[in-house]
Amino acid sequence: MRMRATVAAVSGALALSALAVPAAQAGDRAVPVLDKPTAAEVFGTGARAPFAASRAVATEPVISKVVVNGGKDIVVGTTAAKKITVSVTASHPSGISDGYVDLWHGSNPETDIDGWVVANEDAATCTNSSATTATCRLTITIVPGEDLYKNALAGTWHVTAGALARDESSFAWNDYQAKARIQRLSKVTVNATPEPVRKGKTLTVTGKLSRANWETGTYKGYSAQAVKLQFRKKNSSTYTTVKTIKSNSTGVLKTTVKASVDGYWRYSFAGTSTTPAVTAAGDYVDVK
Repeated sequence: MRMRATVAAVSGALALSALAVPAAQAGDRAVPVLDKPTAAEVFGTGARAPFAASRAVATEPVISKVVVNGGKDIVVGTTAAKKITVSVTASHPSGISDGYVDLWHGSNPETDIDGWVVANEDAATCTNSSATTATCRLTITIVPGEDLYKNALAGTWHVTAGALARDESSFAWNDYQAKARIQRLSKVTVNATPEPVRKGKTLTVTGKLSRANWETGTYKGYSAQAVKLQFRKKNSSTYTTVKTIKSNSTGVLKTTVKASVDGYWRYSFAGTSTTPAVTAAGDYVDVK
């Protein structure tokens, strides 16, 4: 039977487990107690040790592909849980009966792990592409403030993948099979004033760049980030970059331009490894 993550609300210092536990609590939010299983625990092969021993030279399955969230970054906000699909494709002479995928954050799954998300299902749904190869699918639900209990968890995670031979003679397991990124949802606003404005007069364009703070469950300004101010003429479908500015210490954006023709103004942020790209809807300004 599959082992799943246990989440516990704790206070004060959190003692380290035999494997790994986060070193500190993030505010009043729940802190996950992490106990990442071994392949034997996942596939239950420990119970068949005598049988497995009789096949000491059994061929292991070969994992050829792992896909997390359709190959896209996983973007998580402040409150809504994010459900993603994961899959592992593997082959074995007898076929594949089960697959496993989890995501973990740290440098070593046995000694240094401070984040871990695991599949919702106890067993994968496997679809055979041939007598020897199958793609096994699972879903993972990631909860901000619980699984993502600190902002430092944004960025690159390791992907563990496993596959069980149909005859249960062997399994494949790799804690470093692939990598995936989990990011803090970003937002950007824009407001161009005055509206309307006389031609040749100064237009002030303000806004704010913010991103999810998993520790507080709110959005906080993203400081010192390069953001493009872009403009699209009224009857055009193309935006062009007018200038690039940086957000201030609280994420505020502010600059001035000369008004020339009717059109739409917006701010566009290219994103970072921890925060996805985001672009504001255009703010229309009538130039008299």
